[in-house]
Amino acid sequence: MRIGLQFAMPAELNALPGIRDQRPFETVSGVGFYQLAPQILACAGGVSKVNAAMAAEILCLKYDVDVIVNAGVAGCLTDLPAGAVVVADELVQHDVDTSAVGDPVGLVSTVNRVTFPTFEPQRCKELLRQLGVEAVTGRVATGDWFATRCPRSEWIRDTFAPLLIEQEACAIAQVCLRNDVGFAAIKTVSDHIFGDNQSQEYFDFQRAMERLGSFLLPFARQLRDGGIPR
Repeated sequence: MRIGLQFAMPAELNALPGIRDQRPFETVSGVGFYQLAPQILACAGGVSKVNAAMAAEILCLKYDVDVIVNAGVAGCLTDLPAGAVVVADELVQHDVDTSAVGDPVGLVSTVNRVTFPTFEPQRCKELLRQLGVEAVTGRVATGDWFATRCPRSEWIRDTFAPLLIEQEACAIAQVCLRNDVGFAAIKTVSDHIFGDNQSQEYFDFQRAMERLGSFLLPFARQLRDGGIPR
């Protein structure tokens, strides 16, 4: 069982213990790929949906992973505390809108769906619990936009009802769906979109990243060793 850990920012990847002492074993399309453990790879594919999709396609086609785990920090649209861990049980792309021609808001063409599933979120939550990490499950919204307190954020909250908002997860989920590869997303809350101190929270998310880095590799080992029904 081969696992690909995909981050957006190098700072998220570098939160993994010991990763700073490693060099990528290969660089493809500007993305460095690391061997963390037998059958466990990692990369920081870049911010936004296109960068995320490119890195995910490389993991699927070149490295033949069985599952991609997208991990990183995300903005919160609810009252979850900073550092809270969320296992996505469903994903949407909030910036896709062809409703002018009669489609539902958020419908992604070609795959023709609004919501994207994840691999056994309750099982992932239980694996985390075994590592001493309490997580919640919920919907995550993805789009090429850094969310701030404004009417657009209110619209996303009211239209899609996500717990979190970020820029990569659902793009990776779409790639995995088309490649018949498992997909999981684990996020930690970095900032609160409707909070009074969002900017300060976002630029002070080191603790959220360190928390993520502390359990992600053990989680990937558990996932690898437990197997994934296909």
